[in-house]
Amino acid sequence: MAKPRSGAKKATPAAKKAKTAKSGVLKSASKRVAKAAAKLVAKATEASKAGKKAPAKKKSAAPAAKKAAAKVKQVAKAATKVVAKAAAKVKEAAKGKEAARPKEAVKGKEPSAKAAARAEPITPPVEKPRPRATKLPPPGEPLNKRDMEQLLTAGQGRGVVGEGSLKGRLTLVEGLPGLVVIGRDKRELVFILQGPDQEVLPAYVDHKVSVSGLIKKTTNYGGTVDVRKFSAKKPEAEEPAPAPVESENRLRYLSPGEVSQVISAGMGAGMKGFAALRGNLEMTGEEFVLVVSNAGTRQQVSYILEGKGAKGLRRYLGQTLSVTGVVDKSSGWGGRIDVENVEVRPAEVRPMSREGLETVHVEGEQSTSIDVRLNHAFTVRLQEQPGFSWAIEPTAAKRLGLREANFEVSAEGPASREFFFTPRNPGVSEVEFFLAKAFNPGQVERSFKLNVTVKA
Repeated sequence: MAKPRSGAKKATPAAKKAKTAKSGVLKSASKRVAKAAAKLVAKATEASKAGKKAPAKKKSAAPAAKKAAAKVKQVAKAATKVVAKAAAKVKEAAKGKEAARPKEAVKGKEPSAKAAARAEPITPPVEKPRPRATKLPPPGEPLNKRDMEQLLTAGQGRGVVGEGSLKGRLTLVEGLPGLVVIGRDKRELVFILQGPDQEVLPAYVDHKVSVSGLIKKTTNYGGTVDVRKFSAKKPEAEEPAPAPVESENRLRYLSPGEVSQVISAGMGAGMKGFAALRGNLEMTGEEFVLVVSNAGTRQQVSYILEGKGAKGLRRYLGQTLSVTGVVDKSSGWGGRIDVENVEVRPAEVRPMSREGLETVHVEGEQSTSIDVRLNHAFTVRLQEQPGFSWAIEPTAAKRLGLREANFEVSAEGPASREFFFTPRNPGVSEVEFFLAKAFNPGQVERSFKLNVTVKA
């Protein structure tokens, strides 16, 4: 079976009806013509037979045959005229039905009788004019400071009503003038402007407008204003900003808050400025170091002293100094100071008296166990290395009662550091000593552990 072409159009019901009507008319006309022709042929044959039987009447039969042929022609012409008129009427009827047919019939769906009856020409809807506020309401109570704060805060203040004034940029909101106001949190609030001036205000779009009247915040992000007075200012043309002039970063004095960050562990990295810092003077190799906080622990903050003012500091080793200069904190655990002035200060914490204390002493790196009496002391002395410093964890220092971490200079050999502990809680503790970078305590060269048993 041959499939119908996909692009072929299906015959509509109106076309089918027209086709059937046309074929019926043609059939009826052809039947009439055939009957008339059959009668004439029968008469002609009868006349010819009569002529053969009676040769004397030969002349009279010929005219009868001619008359019969003429009548056949007339009947054929009449039949063709009737067929043409019928076809024209069928075409007119088909055109009228196609014009009145709804969209459903065009798509191939036969519309129902109700749908055909309801089919009417569609007319575009007429837009109704929007109601505009032309009358001003009576004056209300003036807005106080709290009301204005709620009014200008995005997300709050719905329902606030009162007399006041607003400033902002004029814009159009669905054909109505709206005032875009910058709120407290730099967020935009939109207020529709009403009143007799509502027809005039759209001429000032993108102007800076100040209005005064009855303000109603209908939502948390806007509302309406019944305008009693307004003034508009044309926005000034923005001048191109001058190119920034590159200037040297001028050093400034650090504030007390910034100084507290400079001497705190893990804070203030990248800060630079004039300041006066106080701490204990130590050495690492050939460089002088000022330890300003957390001495002897892995949270120690220290600064290398350099510049002309750093000369002749060897005689102050182990003492407390006040150093003034340009502080540059490169990491959370210290940096450098370009020294301008150095002054010797008394120690902030007086050294604890060791008289009457039973002291256990550990010399060098020994992974051993020691017994200490409660409220007495033990010391650990370790040899320093250039660029490195011995330290312990801050929690261990607090648990074992670290009192001092003294830097000691020896004329015969390298410097050393003495840790002085006075444990206050009985029990067994393990303390680990780290030899780490002076300004990077996370970088450890080596370590060892010491087991301490505190007896009551």
